[in-house]
Amino acid sequence: MDLALTKPFVLLDGGTGQELILRSAAGAKPLWSAQVLMDEPDLVTAVHRDFIEAGADVITLNTYSATPRRLWRNGLPDITAELHRAAIDAANRARSEAGRPVQLAGCLPPLVASYRPELAPPRAEARAEFAALVALQAPDVDLFIIETMTSIAEAVAATEAAVDSGKPAWTAVSVDDRDGTLLRSGEPITDAFTAIEEAGAVAVLVNCSSPEAVGAGLRHVLTSARQQRLPIGGYANGFVSVDALEPGVTVDVLETRIDLGPEAYAEHATGWIEAGARIIGGCCAVGPAHIAALARLRAEVMQAA
Repeated sequence: MDLALTKPFVLLDGGTGQELILRSAAGAKPLWSAQVLMDEPDLVTAVHRDFIEAGADVITLNTYSATPRRLWRNGLPDITAELHRAAIDAANRARSEAGRPVQLAGCLPPLVASYRPELAPPRAEARAEFAALVALQAPDVDLFIIETMTSIAEAVAATEAAVDSGKPAWTAVSVDDRDGTLLRSGEPITDAFTAIEEAGAVAVLVNCSSPEAVGAGLRHVLTSARQQRLPIGGYANGFVSVDALEPGVTVDVLETRIDLGPEAYAEHATGWIEAGARIIGGCCAVGPAHIAALARLRAEVMQAA
């Protein structure tokens, strides 16, 4: 996507996985959004459609928890290819009903677990596994979003695999909620952004961290000695804390903030935009109403320009 075509910022969708769990009759399961994809595929299409109707320019494949390692951990055979095909079909059904152009982003998530950099496989092994996911998605997507990367090594491995496909790669890191200048691995965000750029990404973002930490990370990058050359962006989660989430534990152990409604979230996003962000969206617990508030914010910014 040409960032110049969507001034003042590109609008991503929100947290598809959490929205699916909220709507699913089955509730939270260890395989999270992949379980809904298997059991209620029409619900996946409905959530994509609602994000599009809210104003999203980009929707992301619902494949975050559909990695071989996660399937194996939950006692399932490697049905990665089948799940990816189902996710692509669900997204394309929503796009066909949109009535306007909408970009589809492939999803490259942490291979093992969110927020746990110490569990990531070695870089060469990770690169091969990401390449296998890229091969499943590349023919059907417009770009790749590499998201919730908590270490430089895993972020670079995923970025390189996406870049090899010839599709644009947007890479997002998850930062420490107490110190947005550091990845959850403890590595400086400035070092991460430099490594991601060198790996070939065309945009760098901060995601799946608190809105406050996202803002701190973006401001730190833009005010550091390092010259920022790529477009930057942010999409935060709405959790009180992610500390309780362990591999294999269901997401209902996490508490959603009550002070982060759509308008409050848009206020945080205003700060990211003022800091220079060109890509804005939402992560876990950020729903269609939040994205609609961001769309209104964009309209207001454009009208004032």
